[in-house]
Amino acid sequence: MIVIVLASIILVVIAGLLISAETAISRISRSRIEDLEDSKASLRLLSVIDDRPRYVNVLLFVSTIASITAFVLISYHGISWLTDSTQMPLIAAFALIAAILVLVSYVGLGVAPRTLGRIHSERIALVSGGPARFLAAILGPIATLLIHVGNALTPGKGFRQGPFDSQAELRDLVDMASSDSLIEDDERAMIHSVFELSDTFAREVMVPRTEMVFIERHKSLRQALSLGLRSWFSRIPVIGENADDIVGVIYLKDIVKRVFEYRDAEHAEKVEDLMRPAYFVPDSKQADDLLRDMQSARVHMAIVVDEYGGTAGIVTIEDILEEIVGEIADEYDTAAPEIELLNGGGFRVMSRMNIGDFAELIDIDLDSEEEGIDSVLGLMAKKLGRVPIAESRIDIQGWELVAEVGTGRRNRISFVVARPSETLELIEVNEADLERDSD
Repeated sequence: MIVIVLASIILVVIAGLLISAETAISRISRSRIEDLEDSKASLRLLSVIDDRPRYVNVLLFVSTIASITAFVLISYHGISWLTDSTQMPLIAAFALIAAILVLVSYVGLGVAPRTLGRIHSERIALVSGGPARFLAAILGPIATLLIHVGNALTPGKGFRQGPFDSQAELRDLVDMASSDSLIEDDERAMIHSVFELSDTFAREVMVPRTEMVFIERHKSLRQALSLGLRSWFSRIPVIGENADDIVGVIYLKDIVKRVFEYRDAEHAEKVEDLMRPAYFVPDSKQADDLLRDMQSARVHMAIVVDEYGGTAGIVTIEDILEEIVGEIADEYDTAAPEIELLNGGGFRVMSRMNIGDFAELIDIDLDSEEEGIDSVLGLMAKKLGRVPIAESRIDIQGWELVAEVGTGRRNRISFVVARPSETLELIEVNEADLERDSD
């Protein structure tokens, strides 16, 4: 009986050590190992980290064998000894052994070894590198076979390398690090955004077609330069017959360089003479794949097309990065109220202001459903027949609406100035009086 107890204790200790090693190897990062001294132990551990799931699975497999064997020995001989030597009822003996095994499993194989593996991950991982490689060489194929059997019996696709290194576990680790104040909340959100990037499609991050600024291929370089300066866009799609016929992209820096080198080019040359090829992507492309492809192709803007081949919008590298880091503001971004009363009459309103609220503000008759628009900028786009840019203006029911200089990284029109026509006429009369007085 003493031999059985000692064997069971040894097996439990071995199982606990293997669980500590599994926890340490799962937790330690490659960068931390590379920072350690260049020794044989660190080199062995690096080879383990390169194929982490394989070694973790083997350690878990061997620890399971050791713990189950110990529990079987204790259960069989313990219950037999209690019922034969102490005349304890079978049910009582079973309950006592079960309580002991639960305590050993929870403390000796659960809390204690995993806590040690987390606290002393570097030291334990270094020591465990050699034994892990030895066990993997002997029992690796068996562990891999059992994983495939488990995946075959489990509904779903299963895990190629075992269900022990998954994205869900990484997310949980990030949340735990945030709760322990190891990382900030915004860092946690950024890491989660990286995981979610694979579930985000180009159509979700693109600038929609209705907000695109483009130029016809037959326009002169001077017209393209003027459009670029007024819209604050450095890259403008070039169209042929219509917005679905995008034939290239004109770069503002190319225009400036050409006009600087050859002054007459701004009138003599056309946009199509200087445009670059457009880069097209489907709207169903995943954002992470799109980012890699744009980096490889060294392009900053792509034309997004829908399933019918029509233009759905444009997407830039900055649009994708904003899905990770949040809105990227620049020196043109301003924090301003939605409605601002102007001196001399009139209002400056946000371009996204609801058209119904805007109509009520300036007391005009507008029906958003009848007009088919929702915002002030949408109203201007409908009246103009194109996307408004800086200084675009319309007259509506005695009011003049003027689009202000675009702000932010996308250079969108953020504000619209609305002034009554009478105020504008009064301003023109006063300016004429001042000119006459100066003469």
